[in-house]
Amino acid sequence: MITVVGSVNLDIVATGKDLPRPGETVTGARLARHPGGKGANQALAARRLGADVRLIAAVGDDDMAEEALKLLRAGGVDLAATQFVNGETTGVALIAVAASGENQIIVCPGANAVLAPADLEGESIEHMMGVLEVSPAALLAAARCATGFVALNLAPALPVTGELLQRADLLIVNETEAEWYGTALHDSGAMVAVSLGAEGAQLWKDGRVIASATPPRVDVIDTTGAGDTFCAALTTALIEGMPADAALSFAVAAGALACTKPGAQPSLAHRADVEALLST
Repeated sequence: MITVVGSVNLDIVATGKDLPRPGETVTGARLARHPGGKGANQALAARRLGADVRLIAAVGDDDMAEEALKLLRAGGVDLAATQFVNGETTGVALIAVAASGENQIIVCPGANAVLAPADLEGESIEHMMGVLEVSPAALLAAARCATGFVALNLAPALPVTGELLQRADLLIVNETEAEWYGTALHDSGAMVAVSLGAEGAQLWKDGRVIASATPPRVDVIDTTGAGDTFCAALTTALIEGMPADAALSFAVAAGALACTKPGAQPSLAHRADVEALLST
């Protein structure tokens, strides 16, 4: 069982020809609403890839909460530990997507910001995935409870304690985040996965690359959710015991598939589709 500790958002997505520059207004976009949040995305991605998953998170006491949780419920993610917080709003992400698939995102955390260490203390956690759209203190409390594999997606880049890094078996960052954290990633003793966008990804251990992978060619529609799919796929594969190179190839293929559909959770790849893509 993988316990995901992270965020739940409702994504409000505007898709148009171009992204606005600072101070610019663009028009002619199409509007859509999708369940999202990096924690929820990674939980559903891991579930679709074959893992048993529970989500520890917080949503508001508003009409957006059930809309944000809809696909998680339908997908079989255990939501018993997800709390509804009186007086708070459900997290919202405002996303602009260009025709090229590139995006800009502004997040309003809402209830995600109130998930506290006390909500995690004493939890029964085997394997864990965590993301920094909830407080680092809450993630540390969860990591202290974990008895199995611990993966942390250090996004967005925030100051974290050395103890949190050292409790991880896997740290996942993109190129920008890797530069922000610097040598602290490799000093932790964990494996470090660095996603490189269209170039694929690398897996590091003890300061050296132990695996690298490039994604298969796909028609990119929307990159939203690709990073979360990569995180879930790599973690799931390593927990299953895949060798590092096979796990990384599986993860970049899953991430590539997530780019072929619009929205975060609607685009998350199923296991059979990833394996079919890899076989070709």
